[in-house]
Amino acid sequence: MTNKQIVSAAKQVNEERLLGLFLELAKINGPSTKEQLVADYLINALPELGFTLDFDEAYKHFDGEVGNLIAWHEGTDSSIPPLFFSTHMDTVLPTEGLKPVIKDDVIYSDGTTILGADDRAALAAYLEGIRAIIESGAPHGPIEFILTVNEQPGLVGATYMDYSKVKSKAGYIFDSSGDVGQIILKGPYSSRIWMEVEGSAAHIALNAEEGNSAFLIAAKGLLKMNLGTIDEETLANIGIINGGELTSIIPGSVTVAGEVRSFSKDKLELQLKHMEEAMQEVVTNSGGKLTVRIEKKYSGFDIPKDHILSVTVEKAASNINVKSYLTKTLGGADTNVLNDNGLTCITLGNGFQNIHSFRECISVENLINTGRLTAELIEQWYVSHKQK
Repeated sequence: MTNKQIVSAAKQVNEERLLGLFLELAKINGPSTKEQLVADYLINALPELGFTLDFDEAYKHFDGEVGNLIAWHEGTDSSIPPLFFSTHMDTVLPTEGLKPVIKDDVIYSDGTTILGADDRAALAAYLEGIRAIIESGAPHGPIEFILTVNEQPGLVGATYMDYSKVKSKAGYIFDSSGDVGQIILKGPYSSRIWMEVEGSAAHIALNAEEGNSAFLIAAKGLLKMNLGTIDEETLANIGIINGGELTSIIPGSVTVAGEVRSFSKDKLELQLKHMEEAMQEVVTNSGGKLTVRIEKKYSGFDIPKDHILSVTVEKAASNINVKSYLTKTLGGADTNVLNDNGLTCITLGNGFQNIHSFRECISVENLINTGRLTAELIEQWYVSHKQK
């Protein structure tokens, strides 16, 4: 394959078609656990591009409408290891009634809904990227789309995925606010901590002397904890405090819950232990009772910069004149869960901004570059393996 041919598929990306496709997908209402309409669209669209489809039954674990979608394209050369592209089908909030607005080459909603660029932008780019590959006639290996459900609440669909249905072992996930060219090689471990603090309930006027406020106990415990930025690798937060019955009742119990993220599994565990011990000391001294539950959210990942996935995306970005850079993030993505289940993958930036809000937006440039980079990754993956 000549260098001219290598660039041709990315140039085959039709900007107007991709923009229209994104706006069409963004308008499909599919909040978490309600992704059936998105699945219905893909059931029609993907076979037209040569994909065979398979759904798992992950939805049964969280009362959803539809499972994760695994779509397979044979490609033109079965000697090439398959490459997957993954994203999620859900949005954090509904997009029903979405009215997109394009101003200064940036796509917004009209301010009454989210835009859904997280992550319909990636989904649209994948469809256009594979269409560009097909139209260019470029040889390529098998391609797999791993399209998850219920990602927004905490990577739930990926957690319950039937991984026996997945054929590929390496791939990419465009799902980050960095501009196209961002390459995230390292992601965090994350766990939640739930602390049930018990004191003694009592009425403030009738038997206040028998009361032992769980709120005050918990407050003292929180003041003993190190929270926020623990070090350059670790963050800790308390995000839920829930309890009480009436304003006249000294509260007998309260739930305090938080989350820890760290690039280091050991530091994660040390911080969780610190938070439990800080609360336990105060609870013991106050004559209360503490019950603690640790809930794993996901594991971290750390892809070497000389891994073929890393080298391929840097080369692909260069081929389409996009500046790339290697980085890490304490944000979570399906990348964490897929890596934990034996699917080596990297998170890539696709440039959406102000996600999970009515101010969400994405530049037309980032949308188009996501499609171009998708096509170029498929070609460069082929070239890299043929050169071995």
